[in-house]
Amino acid sequence: MRSVDEQLAFITDAAVRPEPVRIAIANALGLMCAEEVQANQPLPGFPQAAIDGYAVRAVDVGGERGLRRRPSATQTDNEGDEGRDAASSRASRAEEPGERSLPVVGEVPAGSRQPLRLQPRQAVRVHTGAPLPTLADAVLPLEWTDRGRKRVVAQRPVRSGDFVRRVGDDIQPGDVAVTSGTVLGPAQIGLLAAVGRDKVLVYPRPRVTIVSFGAELVDVDREPGLGQVFDVNSYSLAAAAKEAGADVTRVGIAEGEPRRIKETLEVHLARSEVLIISGAVGGEGAQVMRDIVDSLGEVDSSRVATHPGSVQGFGLLGDERVPTFLLPSNPVSALVIFEVFVRPLIRISLGKRQPFRKVVRARALNHIDSRPGRRGYIRARLMRDAETSDYLVEGLSGAAGAPAHLLAGLAEANAMIRIPEDVTNVRPGDIVDVMFLSPGAS
Repeated sequence: MRSVDEQLAFITDAAVRPEPVRIAIANALGLMCAEEVQANQPLPGFPQAAIDGYAVRAVDVGGERGLRRRPSATQTDNEGDEGRDAASSRASRAEEPGERSLPVVGEVPAGSRQPLRLQPRQAVRVHTGAPLPTLADAVLPLEWTDRGRKRVVAQRPVRSGDFVRRVGDDIQPGDVAVTSGTVLGPAQIGLLAAVGRDKVLVYPRPRVTIVSFGAELVDVDREPGLGQVFDVNSYSLAAAAKEAGADVTRVGIAEGEPRRIKETLEVHLARSEVLIISGAVGGEGAQVMRDIVDSLGEVDSSRVATHPGSVQGFGLLGDERVPTFLLPSNPVSALVIFEVFVRPLIRISLGKRQPFRKVVRARALNHIDSRPGRRGYIRARLMRDAETSDYLVEGLSGAAGAPAHLLAGLAEANAMIRIPEDVTNVRPGDIVDVMFLSPGAS
């Protein structure tokens, strides 16, 4: 019997990263960048107001006096009222100059494309993001004035560069905006847009195909007869693969003569980076599918020292040697195997540095049994102690009287307890390893 770690090493060694493709940045969230993106122009590309106020020459509002240093030129309106209040407070503690009154000779909104030149002892009303008039070297915040429309009274001085975003403050031409190997999140996609890129080279989502097999299966749009059950696995496994980040094709139930099933698999092997076939191991009914996949490549069906899900298979099929998983028909076993073995392969193919779920230590709340010599994955409900913030975990399977095969128990779980091979029971109060199962958890 192969250990869990040996099976994981066997599987992850077969991970294949798809060839990079160029896609629109709007579709690139969560994908790994496959190129180094450099800026070809400065950001911002022109001097602009970092705050609502008046564009001025600092010398015209007392800036030539040796007063305490005013807030940085990189301050923006995004700092909100709190930032402005702090700036006003600092200014009020500085030496007070005499008030200066300047005529307001124009107004420049954000997005203005009309050039404007400022003359000595003049002010221009500017909005956040507006281009600064020629000769203006500072912005006088609204809060530091009487908000005049024809004339404005400067109640505080500013120094040259205050409240101005200079050319290239954020990015200079030639700077690397996004490095190769970066997983593209909202900030990176925003930065790509800021440097004028509408497309980016990325490693695409691995294409995962899901197939169910079994004479007892019917699709959910049909009424099952005697001895028939709904095809649960193709739906649950497709959802799990999509949540892991894959581009999923759900084939549904493979039916017909073995030759027809083989042709179907060959078509999808040519279009996939991963193939998952449920109902392909365990019981005599799976032998037909086993014979078909054996004719397509190499498959290893060694039992794995885990429960549930010790009966499984993995191999490389087709001319492209596509990683292929053979899973049992039991929905709980199939999903547990997916979490432990299939999901890491998908995450590696996506380029994730940490392909495994987050694991925390938690105190068990109930008694849990585990099979000797096998690593147990026990469905569980993870919670936090309101007073200590310690993790607490309640086993939903493995406890006395708790069925191990029911899908409803897995639906209630938000975690799985991982029990070592040499531990056969967990007592209340014992500390155990717990894997998160919440959507998107790493």
